[in-house]
Amino acid sequence: MAAEKAWADMTAEEKRAKRISDWRDPPVEWASPEAEAEYKARVDRVVAALDLQVPDRVPVNINAGFWPGAWAGLTPYEVMSDTPRALKAWLDFTLEFDADFFASPMLYTLPGSAFEALGYDLYSWPGHGVPETAPYQYTEQEWMLDTDYDELIADPSGFMMRTYLPRVAQGFASFKDVPPFMDYIELPFVSSSLLVWASPEMQESLRRLLDAGKIAGEWLGQALPVLGQMMASGYPGYFAGGTKAPFDILGDTLRGTKGVIMDMFRQPEKLMEACDRLVPMALDWALRRPFLSTPVIFIPLHKGADGFMSDEQFKTFYWPTLRKLLLGLIEEGIIPFLFAEGRYGSRLEAIMDLPKGKTVWLFDQTDMARAKETIGQVACIEGNVPLSLMHAGTAEQVADYTRNLIDTAGKDGGFILDIGAVADGGKAENLHAMIKTAKEYGVYA
Repeated sequence: MAAEKAWADMTAEEKRAKRISDWRDPPVEWASPEAEAEYKARVDRVVAALDLQVPDRVPVNINAGFWPGAWAGLTPYEVMSDTPRALKAWLDFTLEFDADFFASPMLYTLPGSAFEALGYDLYSWPGHGVPETAPYQYTEQEWMLDTDYDELIADPSGFMMRTYLPRVAQGFASFKDVPPFMDYIELPFVSSSLLVWASPEMQESLRRLLDAGKIAGEWLGQALPVLGQMMASGYPGYFAGGTKAPFDILGDTLRGTKGVIMDMFRQPEKLMEACDRLVPMALDWALRRPFLSTPVIFIPLHKGADGFMSDEQFKTFYWPTLRKLLLGLIEEGIIPFLFAEGRYGSRLEAIMDLPKGKTVWLFDQTDMARAKETIGQVACIEGNVPLSLMHAGTAEQVADYTRNLIDTAGKDGGFILDIGAVADGGKAENLHAMIKTAKEYGVYA
């Protein structure tokens, strides 16, 4: 029997095939033979769409956000404070609406007490900076200064540990004094490096980190069995782990919106150099984080949307390093799942410069007919039932929109039905209508 080929010796196609095989055949004790068959049929269905082939019917995903909690009568605060009830809500939501993937609780149910322990100032969360009825919210400001570029470019990890994290989380406050870890390479230099860990301030930082880690570990110990139960019931996970466009790493939570806009004019070379420096970091981020055996990695796109920058700026600052990241992921057998929030109408031709059948793009407010004619020729497209329709429309209106969307974007395969934006709530009857329409109307004869 031939030995299994070493990962390093595999081609990109072989790596992708291995990841898909692991996704399709996870080590799960199935609830029933029917659940196993349904699970594998769902994976086969979405893989066909990802490969720009025609599946048996249009696959359906739910960009659910906090909706499972709201559907169960839980506030966002309760979702982030009562883990057993929250996880039950996500499990029940998955079983009730019966889409092709389970609704993942991983981005929403980590207890707020973990962020409290960490002293995390980068965001507000329910009951801490925003009302208990509101989801978490980023606190916009320039956490990275315009004078910090050289430090970031020279040593991104060192910059994050000693400069950025002490600014955004009290639990890292004393890490500003941590010397470079290269100091541990020779015994005579170790003593001075160790002393920093003995200070009362550092002990407090470590206590905070240990407390936050303990909360996160207890949460994960409860969450993983629920994920396993969803899979055993016949529902695969869609994506596991994530990363970001290098420009968005800078523009979202480092420099902030105002800061990165100014940098495009005042120090464009530094901005582009920093984006390039962050490509391997963003790639490593994606490759280190799988909770599940799915090859799909989530990439939310923010600052590249229409209206934020010109087409020329998009081609100069945003797309080159995002494309490098995507090619790096594809080389590792990963399927990048790009959430193009807002409108991407003027970007559709530019983003076509990718290998065929290797990415999937979830569009929010983009014209799906144009998306099908452009990026849809080289990538699977997903979306884009309006969130407003899920909240304020009728079931009949949702069904009509879904049928038109399937006719437009689902022609000849290569399409996944989804809500266009993160749906922290909506009408249950509208979601049922969307999924029912896909299952009845979205069948490929």
